[in-house]
Amino acid sequence: MPGSLSPLLLVALVVVVTGCASDGGYESRPSPPMPTGQHTAAAAAPPREAQRPAPAAASAGVAAPSGSSPLSPAATERAARALVSRLLPANVTDRSGWASDITMAFVALRIAATPERLCAAIAVIGQESGFQSDPPVPGLSRIVWQQMEQRREKYGIPAAVLDLVLLKPSPDGRNYRARIDALRTEAQVNALYEDMSSELPGGKTLLAGFNPVRTGGPMQVSVTFAEEHVREKAYPYPIRDSVRSEVFTRRGGVYFGIASLLDHRVSYSQMIHRFADFNAGRYSSRNAAFQDALARVSGQPLSLDGDLLRYRADGLPAGEASETQRATLSLRSRLDLGEGEILRDLRLEKSFAFEHSPLYLRLYALADASTGERRLREMIPRIALKSPKIKRPLTTEWFARRVYGRYRECLERGES
Repeated sequence: MPGSLSPLLLVALVVVVTGCASDGGYESRPSPPMPTGQHTAAAAAPPREAQRPAPAAASAGVAAPSGSSPLSPAATERAARALVSRLLPANVTDRSGWASDITMAFVALRIAATPERLCAAIAVIGQESGFQSDPPVPGLSRIVWQQMEQRREKYGIPAAVLDLVLLKPSPDGRNYRARIDALRTEAQVNALYEDMSSELPGGKTLLAGFNPVRTGGPMQVSVTFAEEHVREKAYPYPIRDSVRSEVFTRRGGVYFGIASLLDHRVSYSQMIHRFADFNAGRYSSRNAAFQDALARVSGQPLSLDGDLLRYRADGLPAGEASETQRATLSLRSRLDLGEGEILRDLRLEKSFAFEHSPLYLRLYALADASTGERRLREMIPRIALKSPKIKRPLTTEWFARRVYGRYRECLERGES
């Protein structure tokens, strides 16, 4: 019987079972950058993000009719919800529910509900989940079993022992083997992890903070991003269990996804770069263009991945200097900046402030002068997407262009 196994052995098996995705994850997020000496070309020229004048903002950002008195917040919200409903694809079920959750996210985040911004959110939802609150992942059970077997072999645990542990009844009445066989969605994987970490001996102590499911919900938003966001802005709904659990709901997934996509300032002229950043990380398109300009000035081939510094798996800066950092340091005298000043500015890479830093401004002054023309300030980063879910070569550019196509279709629905 499973109860006869020692606690230490059970803990080891918990690592195998619940850590099965920790090496690769389930999310279709970028892999580490691929070294390349080639410079990516500018994205095809879709209309500028700011090309259409934004309506006067009131609450959700929908303008009052010309010559009328300002709309009340409730009336503005109703107008925004009606606009969202018109922009949604025809095949979306529960249109009122989706329209309500999207509208409430814009209202809570105080983002103007213009057709462009609404269509950006709608396009990402369509690409990431097809308007399913908890989208199924094809072959998810097989993926979990394959990775579990790899980790069992890595830790040298006999197959018979693992089989025995998986026969332990879980809180929903099924044993863990049956639950793995039935896995269809990331929310189910998340629930499986939570049960194992709380039910098996030593699980909470050993596995606290190591849930392998890192993204979820209809916009496949990062759980870490959601947890960080609620520390800066109040979440508009009651948290039933945890911020993590809210990501897997429609309302929470939409709210955090829209926050990740739109709740920050950018200088982009094209919406496609927000889509690229949603996949690769904030300001990756700006940073990839900076790397392109840096390669031009330094003469060193660089990976145009949008990461200016090296980062560890936990998101903190690594000790080893990145190739971008080394190339920048080689220009110290031409930039008239010391090593400490350069590192100070590179650490701003995840913020809007970077493009006003001495490093950014001086590097582009050199780059523009080298060619006699203004270098690009935005560029889709070159990143290959790798995940157990992905069965063919995909890139951040592929993602951005697919979402951009949905975005254009959405704008056309608003014009019809």
